[in-house]
Amino acid sequence: MKIIDLIRPIDRRRFLQSSSLASLFASAGMIELAASEPSTEFKLRYILGSSLYGFQSLADIIPEISQTGASAIDIWPLIHGNQREQIDEMGEAAFSELIKKHNVELGCITQYKLGPFGLETELRTAKRLGCKTIVTGAEGPVNLKGDELKKAIRFFIERMKPHLAIAEACGVVITIENHANNLIESPDSLRYLAELNPSTHLGIAFAPYHLPQDEELLAQLLDDILPLVHVFYAWQHGDGCMHPMPKEKELLQMPGRGDLDFTSMLKVLKRSNYQGWTEIFMHPFPRGIPILETTSAVTEEINLARSYLDEIVSNI
Repeated sequence: MKIIDLIRPIDRRRFLQSSSLASLFASAGMIELAASEPSTEFKLRYILGSSLYGFQSLADIIPEISQTGASAIDIWPLIHGNQREQIDEMGEAAFSELIKKHNVELGCITQYKLGPFGLETELRTAKRLGCKTIVTGAEGPVNLKGDELKKAIRFFIERMKPHLAIAEACGVVITIENHANNLIESPDSLRYLAELNPSTHLGIAFAPYHLPQDEELLAQLLDDILPLVHVFYAWQHGDGCMHPMPKEKELLQMPGRGDLDFTSMLKVLKRSNYQGWTEIFMHPFPRGIPILETTSAVTEEINLARSYLDEIVSNI
């Protein structure tokens, strides 16, 4: 049996087409030129969440970034980690030198405790460090629906306008996560935020964990709001993260471990050539510990999830 006979029919057709094109290029002396063309293959842009490593030092975490297929770090503060506090302790110059040494960037700072109206100093810090994304929550009433919800989001956006002006001056996007017990937590609230948003410096951090675990609903919602999405958390609910449980159950939050199929959401991202960050994520219990005991084990777990996501993207 010939090798070509082992290829599936649709792949066999592509193989023959590719072979014919290769012959054409070769006859024209163009093989070298074709190989030098930049690849247009879609790939997720990974960012590494520092909190996955608990209170581990930045000196130990930064070298892991490239090992996880990421090009940037999302810095978390207490209580989830303490890497933001570490930057203050070591100084901005030393931190900048550390990430430069490892050829990575500060892609995001997560700052829930400051809230959306307390970010001015952090926005200026982000500018100095070359960081273009800050993730936070949305303050306001909860458990609203319909017109009341839309009105509350409109009021939230009005209150945000002075802060968005500062964000614009700093070249930063204030990115709101759909978080439980928050103004922005439901599918409708995300759609209203996208509909009413007046600024390119106000974005969304999309967290499937906090939404119904219905892959088609999540994909449609993501499609509806995607132009505003700057961070996609590759994170599912699994068995949750709010009480002690065996580690194998806690890890069900990770892509590829729990029941949620990410295929439909990844189709949306690929079809739209999504260029925001993708952050493989989970919360341990209690907060502040690493998701696994050793640095190498955390990195290995992230790579297991990344392999799951990358395989889906390559097969779409």
